[in-house]
Amino acid sequence: MSDLVKDFNDYRARMNERIAAGNNKVINRLFNLDTNTYMEGALNVKTKEMLGLVASMVLRCDDCIKYHVGKCKEEGVTTEEIFEVFAIANIVGGTIVIPHTRIAVEYWEAVNQ
Repeated sequence: MSDLVKDFNDYRARMNERIAAGNNKVINRLFNLDTNTYMEGALNVKTKEMLGLVASMVLRCDDCIKYHVGKCKEEGVTTEEIFEVFAIANIVGGTIVIPHTRIAVEYWEAVNQ
């Protein structure tokens, strides 16, 4: 696992533990909704993760991009598929998404090492 992936996953886990320790009902419910949204349903998990990645790129959330790129890898998304996801995000979001595509490509390469 590359340092980029390890560092991101370690930071995310550490901070999620700190957030959970606050025991805030609203935040806990939000995290639960997020978890349940990406579970198998009428859409399979792979499709949901690709949709999450497009939304994250359009919203320009680099942490979310990394998270969903990693989940896409886990769900068996291919390089050809991921670049189609990137294309959709850029068409929907416009050229302002290009810098975030660079981050997504860098992270895709890291999860594939």
